[in-house]
Order: sequence, then C-alpha cells, then structure tokens
Amino acid sequence: MREKGFRFLSIFSILILLSLSVIVQEAVSQSKKTFLWKVQSKTNTVYVLGSIHYLKKEVYPLDEKIENAFDQSDILVVEANISDIKKVDIQKLIGSALYPENETLEKNVSTETYELVKKELDGLGFPPEVINRQRPWFLAFTLVSIEILKLGFDPNYGIDKYFLSKATGKKIFELESFDYQIDLFSKLSDKDQELFLLYMLKDIKVLEQELDKLIQAWTSGDTRSMESIITRSLAEDKRLSPIYEKLIYERNRDMASKIEEYLKTKETYFVIVGAGHLVGNQGIIEILKGKGFFVEQL
Repeated sequence: MREKGFRFLSIFSILILLSLSVIVQEAVSQSKKTFLWKVQSKTNTVYVLGSIHYLKKEVYPLDEKIENAFDQSDILVVEANISDIKKVDIQKLIGSALYPENETLEKNVSTETYELVKKELDGLGFPPEVINRQRPWFLAFTLVSIEILKLGFDPNYGIDKYFLSKATGKKIFELESFDYQIDLFSKLSDKDQELFLLYMLKDIKVLEQELDKLIQAWTSGDTRSMESIITRSLAEDKRLSPIYEKLIYERNRDMASKIEEYLKTKETYFVIVGAGHLVGNQGIIEILKGKGFFVEQL
C-alpha cells in the first residue's frame, strides 16, 4: 500500500513539476522584451519595430510577438522600399556617389584620410583606383558593407527584406525614399563627409565585436545597450554632433510625425525603422511618449 502511495505521489509530483515548468517557460517568454513597441492613440494602434538591415539566418524564426503584430496589421511601412529597385534613379545615385571624371578622392580628402583608405583597401586586396572616384559618404558605406558581408551577415536576411517578402496582400508605405536618403548623405559638407568616412574606417576595426553586441541588444530588447552602441562615436568626438543631428535626430522627429498621422487613421500599421532611431531621449519612442501616446515595449 505504501509503495503504491509513494508511486502515486511521485507521478503526481512529476506532473506538477512539468506543469510548473511549462507555466514558468511561458511566463519567461511573455516577460522577455523584443525590439517591438505598441503605440496607441484613442482610436488606433501602430506597431513600431526596430530593424537591423544585415542579419544571419540563425536569427530566424522571429519572436511570436513580432510575427503576430505583423499578421494583425493592415499596412507595412518601411524607411525605403528596398524591394522596389526600379524606383531608384541610377543616374542620380551615380552623380551623387561619384566625383566627376576630373576629380578624385585623393584630391578631396586629407593625406591622412587617404592613407587610411589605402590601408583598408590593401587589406581587402583592392587597388585604390577601384574606389578613387567614390565620394567619402558612399565609400564609407562601400567599405563597411564589404566587411559586414565578410562576417557572414546578409542583407537578404535583414528585417526589412524579410517583412517585405511576407507583405503579400498588405499595402506598403515608405517613411522616406531612396532619393531622400541619397540627398541626406550627398548633401553633407565635404568636411562632414570626410569625418563620416574616418569614423566608419575606425568602426571597421571593431565591427565584429560591435555587431555581436548589436544583435544581442536587438534580440533581448535592450534599449540601453543599443543606445550605447549607436552613440559611441559621438561620445568620443563631439565634432560628429552635426552629423548625428542630420542623419539621426532630425529624421527621428520627421518619422515620429508621420507615425502620429498613422495613429489618426483606422488602419493598423506595422512600421519598421532602423533600431538606432528608436532609442535614447531623442529617439522616436520617447518623442511619441512626449506627444501623449500610450507606448508599450512588447
């Protein structure tokens, strides 16, 4: 009798422990934060997801909270629709990204900057002639993109690309456009373009480490770590303030204003912007909170 009673209690205890384990796992899953926010007005809901444009396949599948928010939304909004390449004005891009035939990078940046570029190109096995007509802002992106690809990150696994491929049947809006983004960088002063290039060259040296931190911050919804990564260069050199203002903070205000307009409608929006635009006191999330909207990180 005692043996049967003991066996019953053991089985009962195991079942209780299994049930508790499931409940605990579910609670942990629900309490874990993502880089997704739910923004609500009195009449509407907008989901705002921070994006990373280059990722690895291992990041997928995404958290169910993100997928569910997307499924519940009527409209997908991205910074620029990278799936609609036909909208890119190639001639404008070439004109903005490259110097005229009689001009070169070497003639337009300091000797120090040019030597750093040559050193980076040597490491990649490229002769300077390959990039010598690229303007500093475009060259910065070229070099960083090459390094990111070498580390195994792929734009085809980027968050924007992933949801654009799933958006069949949904309307797709843009917060900005390719033309706007080209103008944004190409209209930086020569001095700011060179400074931007210098810091991109500096970041390349710690890119692998920084990308690992970035992915970890994104996956765990860690806004403080994300902000620290995004603003590290500014903390090191205040000369970057005008660049941050133009490329990040001014755009944050503009994008927050557009999201505010979406909140006045009756359709549910799923907005994807670069994760760096969402964090900090001047980030989109704090701007929307300041406008009186109810904002919850999911």
